[in-house]
Amino acid sequence: MHTPRETQKEVDKFWEKLSVGGEKSRCGWLKDKYGLPWQIVPTVLGEMIKDTEKSQRVMNALLQMDKIDIQRLKQAYK
Repeated sequence: MHTPRETQKEVDKFWEKLSVGGEKSRCGWLKDKYGLPWQIVPTVLGEMIKDTEKSQRVMNALLQMDKIDIQRLKQAYK
């Protein structure tokens, strides 16, 4: 399931809550205690990947993350 979040606080909250008893993975993906997959992503990511030139830098930064860090994505976008 894909669950977009507005702020880093929301990303962090859902990442921690849903991963309890489950398994954390790359690029915002995790499995909850029932084995259901989730991707916790900031809504700003959708805007950042629309710009072809900047999207490659954003995706490269994203691929280095487990839990998504909005500030690091913004830095890559600039």
